[in-house]
Amino acid sequence: MPDLRFNCLPTMIGSMPHTDADRACSLVTHYLRDIPAWPQLPKRSFLENMTAQFGQGFPGLVTGDNRIFVDRSQDWDDPLEELYTAYLDSNVNKYPVSADYAAGLYCLIARPRLHPKAVKGQITGPISWGLGVSDDAGRAVLYDEMLSDAAAKMLRLKAGWQGRELKKISKKTIIFVDEPAMSSYGSAFFSLAKEKVTSLLEEVLGGISGIKGIHCCGNTDWSLILGTTTDILSFDTYNYAQSLTLYPDEVKGLLDRKGAIAWGIVPNAEDKLAGETVSSLKDRLEEAMAPFTRKGIPFRQLTEQGLLTPSCGLATMTEEAAARALEMLAELSKKMRERYI
Repeated sequence: MPDLRFNCLPTMIGSMPHTDADRACSLVTHYLRDIPAWPQLPKRSFLENMTAQFGQGFPGLVTGDNRIFVDRSQDWDDPLEELYTAYLDSNVNKYPVSADYAAGLYCLIARPRLHPKAVKGQITGPISWGLGVSDDAGRAVLYDEMLSDAAAKMLRLKAGWQGRELKKISKKTIIFVDEPAMSSYGSAFFSLAKEKVTSLLEEVLGGISGIKGIHCCGNTDWSLILGTTTDILSFDTYNYAQSLTLYPDEVKGLLDRKGAIAWGIVPNAEDKLAGETVSSLKDRLEEAMAPFTRKGIPFRQLTEQGLLTPSCGLATMTEEAAARALEMLAELSKKMRERYI
């Protein structure tokens, strides 16, 4: 694993509320100069919804009228054979994400004079994608053995393709596998064995040649996430800081193998953001880190091997509030670095 001393630099999870990719990228490159992330723009098009965005080319997938599903009446033999052949050949060119599906990615790559320390991308994880896409009978793809396996392999190829494209911006690439659905893990609404979840996650992680992370914006079994080969754990620190403190040994294991934590400390809810200042967020972040220091993890290690992010995507906010969130994030990063780095 690379030595991930991010020193509390800021980046973001992905989504933004804009319909204009250039406006979104301008904000990203202004506030996140060291580690920009390409913006996902679900309000621009349904195709940028987190399930549709990475479904392009999946066998039998129908996308239209703000709906996405797998049509079982289609002949899948040839499309499945193409997918598995591309997988076996590691042919990422077969499963790109086109500009119609990710305007922000192409916009960021095209921007001149970018010289960041790293660049971040993201892809919907196999659990969230598999739960978000159903067949025409309403059954989630995740619970079909063949389809869930094919989905993980397709996402692996798309992650590999994305990593190659991001290298046009920086040699140091970061891709988060976004898994909001993991907050349902262990509940009555989630009936998949731990071993299967881990296997699907590892399939996608294996396609990422650069730095790889997993993001979950709710409470989950963090031992499962921390038991994967991920380099970065990204979580909603603002709302769920306490949940991670239950796994000090696993967190220490990640940091000791030179991994990192992305602390999602800036809220993505406008009412909560309006009630915070940079100083109050700094206090909240230090409080979130403190329990780990009592378990033997040096505070300096937490800050050195830490990224700062919003708690989750910003697409639910107004453009003005999203800009304020990134501004506060950048200011908080500066304050933490001045104080501790």
